[in-house]
Amino acid sequence: MIEILYEDQNLIVAVKPPGIDSQARHSFAPDMVSELRKHLAKLSTTASTSGTPPYVGVVHRLDKPVGGVMVYAKNQKAAADLSRQIAEGKLKKTYLAAVCGKLVDKEGKYVDYLRKDEKQNFSQIVDKSVDGCRRAALSYRLLSSRIVENQPVSLVEVHLETGRHHQIRVQFAGHGTPLWGDGKYGEKIPGRQLALWSWKLSFFHPVSKKIMEFTAEPRTGILKQFPEN
Repeated sequence: MIEILYEDQNLIVAVKPPGIDSQARHSFAPDMVSELRKHLAKLSTTASTSGTPPYVGVVHRLDKPVGGVMVYAKNQKAAADLSRQIAEGKLKKTYLAAVCGKLVDKEGKYVDYLRKDEKQNFSQIVDKSVDGCRRAALSYRLLSSRIVENQPVSLVEVHLETGRHHQIRVQFAGHGTPLWGDGKYGEKIPGRQLALWSWKLSFFHPVSKKIMEFTAEPRTGILKQFPEN
């Protein structure tokens, strides 16, 4: 059952659980779009009688192991408006991440150049002169720290200025503090859930133009062990 935070005729805001895809893949595993279509189909007799699945427009994505707040459009006009807001930086996303180690500064900004390897589904920090690289920038704020399994772990609030492939994971790992549970860019330890969560989301409603703000605290994993923020 997908947790719905808000819904109207134009959009639906939901909490994506870690471990499912943001959109449909070529598999029989559940994904957010399919689950939201099931939810909408129960509310609409039109979709069930016409045989056409309800419209669910994907305007942004979260990696499969990442959970948290997402917004989906319920019609093409809303999808176009939300996509435009993303392109113009008006749709704001705030993440929570638990990183392994102690951060030198309580607040900071990382600016790097990332190159994505499509075949390996992997990104890395490279020199800005490397062909195909793209600028990646984020800012962070240290919220708290604690000792977990005999090692320091820091809880950080992260704001993305750019939206690159695996950006938060790659940049924190590249600066010496990989995310807890990130076997791709950090230490691979069985049983650890990737500690990255889409915490807050704000945007302008595509029709009323009113500011919409949503927050969801982490539901599982090490992020849930920290005090509420």
